[in-house]
Amino acid sequence: MINFDYVRATGVADAVRHIAGHPGAKFIAGGTNLIDLMKEDVERPPKLIDISRLALNGVEQTGSGGLRIGALTPNSDLAYHPLIEERYPILSGAILAGASAQLRNMASTGGNLLQRTRCYYFYDIATPCNKRAPGSGCSAIHGLNRIHAILGASDACVATHPSDMCVALAALGATVVAVGPGGERRIAFSDFHRLPADTPDRDTNLNPDELITAIEVPAKGFSRNYTYLKIRDRLSYAFALVSVAAAFEIEGGVIKEARLALGGVSHKPWRDQAAEGALAGQAPHEAAFKQVADIVLRDAKGLAHNAFKIELTRRAIVRALTQAANGTPQIQADKKIR
Repeated sequence: MINFDYVRATGVADAVRHIAGHPGAKFIAGGTNLIDLMKEDVERPPKLIDISRLALNGVEQTGSGGLRIGALTPNSDLAYHPLIEERYPILSGAILAGASAQLRNMASTGGNLLQRTRCYYFYDIATPCNKRAPGSGCSAIHGLNRIHAILGASDACVATHPSDMCVALAALGATVVAVGPGGERRIAFSDFHRLPADTPDRDTNLNPDELITAIEVPAKGFSRNYTYLKIRDRLSYAFALVSVAAAFEIEGGVIKEARLALGGVSHKPWRDQAAEGALAGQAPHEAAFKQVADIVLRDAKGLAHNAFKIELTRRAIVRALTQAANGTPQIQADKKIR
């Protein structure tokens, strides 16, 4: 690990001032991803700005009926918060599907949004990687690509976004609140993460001198008909091959509104609003769910080792939508695929 300078921010304005004055500096809170990257020599920040003691922790109700989640709220605290469990159980379930209890105790909510891909080549500094070294090439495209993207990839990068929590936040239509030298900015969750295109080194549309201070979720939490289904190589402490956050508002046996977001298949949490719209006005049944899976996967493209994920995703979508419609959400505690 390289030498670096360290400073502890005394407030949000102080943190922003430090980052603006030191290009390449990084904020650190729980450090569950950044420290690993520094140890692997993938990240080499000249300065770390410790924000872990800022007053950005907790969950509070907003005037519009939603919730504002402080960026430094630990993942475990968020998953078990009474308001989250009661009103946004899809978010609680997604968090509990990720990492381990120890990591969830340390990881911050804002940091979860910024965690980087687990592509093998990104972590291996001896191999070309456009995300790590722009213009060097993508080793995964013609290499071992079993875990890589089937949607939204480019000739420059086929990496996937690793977060579970972000898939649920995408389905809920959350908003990211950030503060920079120009003041506060609100970013729709659908616009926060980026597809790779020809700039895969940029994971998000957050500016380098901005600090995430909160995530807001709208009033509608889909607390009755929802699920978070995660398919992985083992039943705990593994990243998703495919994950699905699905939720419905059902009235009179008819779908009034649907939400559907995927993880493990793209460079960002993948939400397809055209597929969601196709479910509105229909009765919740398997034929409709299969049609929606076809819509979601209409542009899916497999590589040498990950083409199986297309059919896996198709089946996962149908299963998740069925769970949500039946009000039988995936239970993360028992680790069994229902």
